[in-house]
Amino acid sequence: MRSMFGLVLVAGIGLAGSAVYLAKGYIGKTQSALEEQQQLMALLGPVTQVYVLNKPKNYGEPLTKEDVKLVYWPQNSLPEGVFATEEALFPAGTRQERYILRQMETSEPILVAKITKPGDPPGLTGQLGKGMRAFAINVSVESGVGGFLQPGDFVDIYWTGSVDGMDGNLTRLIETSTRIIAVDQQSGATAGTTVARTVTVVATPEQVARLAQAQNSGRLALSLVGTADDKVERTVETTLKGMLDMDAPKVAEVAQEKVCTIRQRSGGEVTEIPVPCTN
Repeated sequence: MRSMFGLVLVAGIGLAGSAVYLAKGYIGKTQSALEEQQQLMALLGPVTQVYVLNKPKNYGEPLTKEDVKLVYWPQNSLPEGVFATEEALFPAGTRQERYILRQMETSEPILVAKITKPGDPPGLTGQLGKGMRAFAINVSVESGVGGFLQPGDFVDIYWTGSVDGMDGNLTRLIETSTRIIAVDQQSGATAGTTVARTVTVVATPEQVARLAQAQNSGRLALSLVGTADDKVERTVETTLKGMLDMDAPKVAEVAQEKVCTIRQRSGGEVTEIPVPCTN
């Protein structure tokens, strides 16, 4: 009986030791995982919840509550114009829908610039700020940057035409860094190049008047502005005469020295002899 009790005691001690060992290993792994998580959180910094898409959406499609989800996003890399609450994205008390303004992919943050206001249509009117207008410019392959223009690009606009009292045509930069909102009937970005017939830009009423006058009196050409270019040119113009540098001073002709001669006849032969000029 005593031997049986001893065996049970030894087995119990063994099991207790194993339990302590396993618990110690589990606690060690948990502590290590916790430290790694703390290090990761320190690198990421504070996080916040933002709404993203849970499936791809194309231009013009309505945005519903079934299309979005909340995810955690680091605050130090938070895009401008995100939505952090359902009330902000889908205001209560209104059934007016929002629409997609640009093609978006799964898990892409929903931004103010990429969707319409509640009730606004997805067309051009939803992309015009207060006091701004849309103006269509006729273009060709040559004047429209070879078909590489896309909605969202910025262009400089040049006018070429004749001016009263001026010999030849004048080319002048009339508008700088003007935003394109549509190419033909497409107001969303398209893949590849398209030879467009019209390009629609955003402009103030005063700019619209200048562009209309310029388009009616001459030819307009567009020049694509780089994304990193923030320099605004104000007075850029040239004429055919100026382009060819026809006003450059001409090289003075070298005066030739005057030579005086007399003729002397000897029989039937006449010979010219140089002599000093008297004047």
